[in-house]
Amino acid sequence: MKTFIKIFTLLILIFSLGSCSEELVEQAQTGILKGKVVKRGTNEPIQNAKIFTTPSTQTVFSDKDGLFEIKDLPIGNYSVKSELSGYVTNFQAVNIQNQGQLVTIVFEMDDDDSLNSPPTAPVLLSPIDNAVNQPLTVELKWNSTDPDTTDVLKYRLIVKNNLNTNVVEVNDLKEKHYTLDNLQFGVSYFWQVGVSDEIHPEVLSVVFKFTTNTVPANRYHYVRKQSGNFVIMSSDNLGGNFQYTASMYNSWRPRKNNNAGLIAFLRTESGGTHIYTANPDGSNPFKVTQIPVSGFNNYEMDFAWSTNGSMFIYSSFDKLYKINKDGSGQELLYTTPDGSLITECDWSYDNSKIALKTNNFNGYNVKIYIIDMLGNVMKNILNGGLGAAGGLNFSVDGQKLLYTRDVSGYQDPNYRQLDSRIFIYNLITDAILDVSTESDKPAGTNDLDPRFSPNDAQIILMNTSNDNISQKNVIVIDLNNTNTDFTRATLFTNAEMPDYE
Repeated sequence: MKTFIKIFTLLILIFSLGSCSEELVEQAQTGILKGKVVKRGTNEPIQNAKIFTTPSTQTVFSDKDGLFEIKDLPIGNYSVKSELSGYVTNFQAVNIQNQGQLVTIVFEMDDDDSLNSPPTAPVLLSPIDNAVNQPLTVELKWNSTDPDTTDVLKYRLIVKNNLNTNVVEVNDLKEKHYTLDNLQFGVSYFWQVGVSDEIHPEVLSVVFKFTTNTVPANRYHYVRKQSGNFVIMSSDNLGGNFQYTASMYNSWRPRKNNNAGLIAFLRTESGGTHIYTANPDGSNPFKVTQIPVSGFNNYEMDFAWSTNGSMFIYSSFDKLYKINKDGSGQELLYTTPDGSLITECDWSYDNSKIALKTNNFNGYNVKIYIIDMLGNVMKNILNGGLGAAGGLNFSVDGQKLLYTRDVSGYQDPNYRQLDSRIFIYNLITDAILDVSTESDKPAGTNDLDPRFSPNDAQIILMNTSNDNISQKNVIVIDLNNTNTDFTRATLFTNAEMPDYE
């Protein structure tokens, strides 16, 4: 009997141990969950994101590379959550089915914009509202802040005016200032700034207004090289310079006419040279000529207004034309009898006579003479000879003619001049005055492009070294009644082809 009891007890114990072993095997069936947390759009790793499951198992945090791992995750279905302040909480479904199964997931987390504050409306600083007498180049300044210091702010500038419907819009500005240039005289501009952090809608400033200077009555105009082109500058000789023509055009030889209220100049268009007119502020450029201004060297060419500003005379090869300022009434006035080229012309104040400079195709064998309006030669000033010459300009009374001549007589294919001087020819007495000598022209320089002042008391001109590479400067020579010891003074540096009206 005792033996039976022992055997029975042993069987029960064996059965119990087998049952426990089977339960332990079932409890040990687990898998592994691995993953990475990144920012949506950039895939930058996110550190310290909290990772936990539902049903609850373990809680872990992503490392500096955005990686995390949950070991010994019992088999079953889970909702895995990733959360971090500043980001939208993300959920992923995970199913662990088999013992030792490895499941990998990636959390792409979005910024939580609900926690972000918009930037403040820009405060416009400069110019102040309703500012007047502003220059043609204005620096606009403003300020704006954002409570979220990590936000990148971008600005949008909107500028309108009271002259036309044009709108200037500049986007994606990162600085709190912008230089507005190429403005027009006497125009009111209205400007506004918008700011965006690319999270919230754009925030706009109030609208400010400023008005530019009125058009100055500048009496001086000259030419300066810029970006490979000639540009015309306007000046009052008191520092009030402004660029009259745009550097995208090649414009030279300015000639102002106060009666017309316009400034005429030469400009290259489609390979040809034409006379243009424009308002004193450079607006409304108008092409006058259809037959181009042509000769041996377009930069040596010159034309002339009529005194009342209604028409021009200009040359094209061996022909002299007259044309109205509106481009109508083209008329042939004169043709050279020997086929020589007309390079320069000037019209007397009373419009009764014309001074001409002719030359061959190399610019030499120069003749300077006066004709009447019927083409009859009235006076010969220069009749051939060696060297270059030019720079024609009548005095107000029409009794004197200004011109230049290279007294060295030098001639070469590059039209280089070595000692060009200014002369005044008296049409009544035939006397010739060497202004350059009397005003002590520096040795090794050329005096070129002379013009009488409106009252004939001065001569404005360009002086430069004869090396053909040195800086050109516009100077003025004061004349006096003794015809000796004239004085020189520099008006503008880096300047040539002056006009004084």
